[in-house]
Amino acid sequence: MPRGQPQIDVTFDVDANGILKVSAVEKTTGKEANITITNDTRLSDADVERMVAEAERYKAEDEANRLRVEARNALENYAFSMRSSMNEEALASKLSEEEKANINDKIKEIMAWLDANQSAGKDECDAKQRELEAVINPIIQRASGVGADGSGGPAAGNSGGGFPGTAAPSGQGMDYEGPPIEEID
Repeated sequence: MPRGQPQIDVTFDVDANGILKVSAVEKTTGKEANITITNDTRLSDADVERMVAEAERYKAEDEANRLRVEARNALENYAFSMRSSMNEEALASKLSEEEKANINDKIKEIMAWLDANQSAGKDECDAKQRELEAVINPIIQRASGVGADGSGGPAAGNSGGGFPGTAAPSGQGMDYEGPPIEEID
């Protein structure tokens, strides 16, 4: 332990009645402190039932909020992933300056939209992700040599165009099922 840093041992003890006892001892000086935390308030059966009813009532709202947050995070992660991919030489060397500018401008636009629309719903975030993919996917497909049917070119067999950070095209006329999965006994 570095000099001047206190070394403290803390002990927690909960008894059968739910009483928490905390003690701390500073090793170098031997100074000790104790505290006891009790639960003086008990919930009545009516309070418990009310809390359960509230949880059920807000369940749908909580689920909608979870889906909204997941959609927002997916959009943000996709935008950051594509921004990182644009800086990788494997992809950047295959794109023209105009294509790079188009992708970077769209990513900046989406990031600005995310900042300005903190409470945007799932559908709005999904629409923005499709909008971003509509700009990025065709450029990535051309750069990787993948045809509209998902095959052909030197990159055939590479999922997602073969570039790090790029995902397989989602739903734009592509029947991409991913790599084959073999079962091993």
